[in-house]
Amino acid sequence: MIKKDELNLTQEWDKTFPKSDKADHSKVTFVNRYGITLAADMYVPKNAEGKLPAIAVSGPFGAVKEQSSGLYAQTMAERGFLTIAFDPSFTGESGGYPRYMASPDINTEDFMAAVDFLSLNEKVDSNRIGILGICGWGGMAINTAALDTRIKATVASTMYDMTRVGAKGYFDSEDSEEARYKQRAAICAQRLEDLKAGEYKRAGGVVDSLPEDAPFFVKDYYDYYKTDRGYHARSLNSNDGWNVIGCESFINQPILKYSNEIRSAVLLIHGEKAHSCYFSKDAYSDMVKDSKYSDNKELLIIPDAVHTDLYDGGDKDYIPFDKLQSFYEQYLQ
Repeated sequence: MIKKDELNLTQEWDKTFPKSDKADHSKVTFVNRYGITLAADMYVPKNAEGKLPAIAVSGPFGAVKEQSSGLYAQTMAERGFLTIAFDPSFTGESGGYPRYMASPDINTEDFMAAVDFLSLNEKVDSNRIGILGICGWGGMAINTAALDTRIKATVASTMYDMTRVGAKGYFDSEDSEEARYKQRAAICAQRLEDLKAGEYKRAGGVVDSLPEDAPFFVKDYYDYYKTDRGYHARSLNSNDGWNVIGCESFINQPILKYSNEIRSAVLLIHGEKAHSCYFSKDAYSDMVKDSKYSDNKELLIIPDAVHTDLYDGGDKDYIPFDKLQSFYEQYLQ
């Protein structure tokens, strides 16, 4: 028998965005194949009738469903889709111990478990299910689309490939055997320190306070995670971050190996001025290279937008929700 952990779910509205009067909201839970119970916010269009197309949303990496993913989910529900925004394993309101760990495999499974949940929901048309990943979860979404044949449409917004940045550093600036060995050795040493201390050392979230000479992308993250714009008490990025050893396995594991075998539709969206734009450009190039299924793949670059502008729209409503709606309507027919 599949059992669910008992989770302590917050019932009051504690999101970084206002509650909509066009969608009904409720808390739901489901279990992944590792037995971890995941917590999600479900959004259903007001006065919806019949079985609906559905979208599972998660991200950014180190964020919670009360931040960007919830905004995407609620907005798409306003536009006619049943949606869930979920916290990944070991984070937010979801289960899993030890806390604040990440795994390319388990996090891909989190998305597949969300598809399981939607497929069996009585309000959902199981033949019309899509997923949407933001930032590091954009990479996870693409990886899931390569594995899960039930998914009809995938969006990756302001995407990070966490295995690439884990193995090669930002902008591939640490792509050497020596740099990877140094990183591996430091993490292995930290494992023993954690065991001796009886607790896991945290790596720290977004830097606070912000140095004047901080790189632009650090300032960009600070402006979202450390201000009223996007701060949340359960968000790792807003607070003490992942465990130091939490993302260890990312160093050795590319997640997008078979992206050019994805048969379903994929839309990648990125800001023109985002420090991370190279992730989406390269992922799209790899996805369509030597692929028999390139006709339903698309890369959309948003002029002038930076990375976090696609978290909440920034100051100019940069998130192309009309495009998201038309994309999902087309491929979730």
